Amino acid sequence: MAATLALPATYSSAIASALLSNKRPVLVWLEFQDCAGCTEAVLRSEDPGIGEIVLDLFTLRYHETLMAPSGHGAERSLREVVDNLKGKYIAVVEGSIPTTDPGYCTIGGRSALDIAREVCGNAAATVTVGACAFYGGWPRAHPNPTGAVGLAEAVPGIKVVNLPGCPVNGANVAATLVHYLTFGELPATDYLGRPLFAYGQLIHDSCERRAHFDAGEYVEAFGDQAHRTGWCLYKVGCKGPTTYHNCSIVRWNGGTSWPVGAGHGCIGCSEPQFWDANTPFYSRLPDVPGFGVQTAAEEIGLGIVGATAAGFALHGVAAAIAERVKPVRDEDGPVPAPSSDEGEDE
Repeated sequence: MAATLALPATYSSAIASALLSNKRPVLVWLEFQDCAGCTEAVLRSEDPGIGEIVLDLFTLRYHETLMAPSGHGAERSLREVVDNLKGKYIAVVEGSIPTTDPGYCTIGGRSALDIAREVCGNAAATVTVGACAFYGGWPRAHPNPTGAVGLAEAVPGIKVVNLPGCPVNGANVAATLVHYLTFGELPATDYLGRPLFAYGQLIHDSCERRAHFDAGEYVEAFGDQAHRTGWCLYKVGCKGPTTYHNCSIVRWNGGTSWPVGAGHGCIGCSEPQFWDANTPFYSRLPDVPGFGVQTAAEEIGLGIVGATAAGFALHGVAAAIAERVKPVRDEDGPVPAPSSDEGEDE
């Protein structure tokens, strides 16, 4: 867990002590417009596993997929937490929140927006899991009939940390909760509210196929010899050079593999507006002068963003050139999403 949090090994004893304590903060988990993929991912987390998280480390009082009560009993559990533990519980939000018509997502007769305002507004802190809760995800993709938005946009001013991904990596959820349990606060974040331990580095920096990228060895089509050999997936659409995430380090299913390792390019699912900004997913990012061993991944990423004027978030790309350790804070936020014909391969 210390390694996942990018902490020195000297913190292991503090983490172990926190895990063995009897603090057990109360946790409530809300699901709105989602596919439950993030819940499924968290169910497969390890060290600690989901059983330890919900039974030993935290007191899980509400989660539609995992809780025993249903109907009025389930809603009563949530009501008791909000009424009796204001400012003392942790809220986790999965799924986007509709704004055009409350009827698109209601639970117990209440709209998602109403529930989010009350539950998250009274929590000690809130963690969003997945792209949908982060900025709206696939429900927000054009033409966005439900008016889907992320939690921070729906309920501004709350204390929130974002764990985007489609789905989220269960290891990062566990690490964020353990960080809170150990230090009494959420981990340090970038300007988008993403924890630096998980989103502070380009995927491209630690990709197992990076050497092939530097050598100019690319897959030209899925299934060709280069693909079977494990060459770089840039030309078949990999968005790793513009995406911040620790997928290549933490990996999935107990560290077994990750999309690029399995032969599929990164689609940039931890970046804002990735459904609209990064499609078509199998079209390559545009040519940028200087590809090869003489050019840092951050410089390539900066060139890509400048060349396309597309909606890839500018999170720390320039910063990594100026100072490798600290991502930059871009007060202007991500550039607008491209029109349908921008960023296309020639």
